[in-house]
Amino acid sequence: MKPVNEDVQHRILLSARAEFATFGLAGARIDRIASNAHASKERLYAYFSDKAALFRAVLDLNGCEFYDAVALRADAVADFVGDIFDHSLDRPEHLRMLTWARLDGVPFAPPTGSDAPAGKVETLRAAQRLGLVDTRWDPELLLTMLFSLGFAWANSPVPGAVANDPDVRSRQREAAVAAATRIIQPR
Repeated sequence: MKPVNEDVQHRILLSARAEFATFGLAGARIDRIASNAHASKERLYAYFSDKAALFRAVLDLNGCEFYDAVALRADAVADFVGDIFDHSLDRPEHLRMLTWARLDGVPFAPPTGSDAPAGKVETLRAAQRLGLVDTRWDPELLLTMLFSLGFAWANSPVPGAVANDPDVRSRQREAAVAAATRIIQPR
């Protein structure tokens, strides 16, 4: 059983996640976060020094969840784009939080470890050494392009780009993976 304090802190983070994803740092209200978490504002401030610290904690939590959810394997680089596509549509609050962070000028420090960006860059280098990815790509630039392909529909300015129809969504995912396959194809 979790200690009561961890449960309160967890509820605060979940409430803050919803609040920040909807309103951003500037529009979020601590009183709504505390109320939705069934916690007092004093308890919230016992865990997080201010609203910005709480925002950063949610951003870090989302970043860890995102990078854990989208694993990159040297033998399945194009599939990575499909995983990003799925995650961006299944967990839109993660992408919204990153967008709010950019808009609000809050720097995002990606997690460290094998699933973090640096680990993914190393995986791309390994895929290049294995002859699975075109060696003319700088792995850091390629990683950004692969993320962009995966986020394409979630970020699209085209009305109706994010489809609720499973068949449309499947075709969009297939298109993103096919584009990644062509981009990485060794020449």
